[in-house]
Amino acid sequence: MLIGIVGKANVGKSTFFKAQTLANVEIANYPFTTIKPNHGTGYVRVDCVDKEFNVKCNPRFGYCIDSKRFVPVELLDVAGLVPGAHEGKGMGNQFLDDLNQADVLIHIIDASGSTNEKGEPVSALSYDPANDIRFLEHELDMWFLRLIEKGWDRFARTVNQEKHELNKAVAKQLSSLRVTEKLMEKVIQKLNLDQDVMKWDKNVMMGLASELRIATKSMIIACNKIDVKGSEGNFARLKEEFPHYLLVPCSAEAELALREASRHGLIKYVPDSNDFEILNEEKLTEKQKSALSFIKTEVLGKFGSTGVQKVLDMAVFELLQHIAAYPVATNKLTDKSGNILPDCFLVPKDITALEFAFKVHTDLGNSFIKAIDQKTKLAVGREHKLKHRDVVEIVTSK
Repeated sequence: MLIGIVGKANVGKSTFFKAQTLANVEIANYPFTTIKPNHGTGYVRVDCVDKEFNVKCNPRFGYCIDSKRFVPVELLDVAGLVPGAHEGKGMGNQFLDDLNQADVLIHIIDASGSTNEKGEPVSALSYDPANDIRFLEHELDMWFLRLIEKGWDRFARTVNQEKHELNKAVAKQLSSLRVTEKLMEKVIQKLNLDQDVMKWDKNVMMGLASELRIATKSMIIACNKIDVKGSEGNFARLKEEFPHYLLVPCSAEAELALREASRHGLIKYVPDSNDFEILNEEKLTEKQKSALSFIKTEVLGKFGSTGVQKVLDMAVFELLQHIAAYPVATNKLTDKSGNILPDCFLVPKDITALEFAFKVHTDLGNSFIKAIDQKTKLAVGREHKLKHRDVVEIVTSK
């Protein structure tokens, strides 16, 4: 799974990325700090099942703190965009092409309105962050349109001459954009498109681009810098103006400060928590104490968390509709090496037991006999659909 972190320059994308990954990335107060995309590992939070089984898990990948399991996902922080990105301005072409790999997008905006359309610092509340949401929609729509139109005339003539099924032909033509036959059939019906593709004019193509963008590039809005005075008002207005998006208030700077302090043993902090525990107060400087006090009062106290972890969790579990499931080799909740609940997979909602077996390993799928739900101890068949946080023993013929 690949999650793209997008937005214009200087809104906190790299801070958000570093807070999630603790990677060594450049963070600065000027446009185009990120020139090449940063790849890193982030983690989504799941209430671990180890507590229910009265055991302590030892993950092979990710980690677990106080029965909060953090499962790894791949993050991609792309170059900031500027107006005309789809025309190649700024880092536009690279930015948009990088995004095509992503399964879901996190759009970072500056909720305080202190960054203008060019990514330049301005006075807080002097810029309308709603412009950035509309701006990204437009840039993505225009990028989709450019890719759709590439070679379209020749394609359209071929479809008409050879009488191909329209949804299958168009889906094949646009497969690089993750367009499926089923999706294309829905879009054709929704837009009431003419079966003669030669009659599709610019307006039709623009509508097609927008619909495909919405369907294939799910997006959540991270309203960053929420701790800046006046940002709450902007956030409330944005929620009313864009009810079709998930919008989350967040402070990437606060999250980064907490994770760095935790990494250095100064505090105990579990991402997405509404509090933290100071472990070594004597090692904190007055500046650090002041910063932690501000975060506790103005961020955690007001919003319940910094929002950074929540954004990632919602992107995976609400937008992508994935669930977490644990495969085990025996009824002792272990793998063959004796590790307790070593793996936790993020898989599509309604995945079947057989599909899950293949996800874990091809050999398990090929030799699948049945699965056993470790919570109920009941055997289930290949078509049984898994639920969030299921623990499944896969029984094979080998």
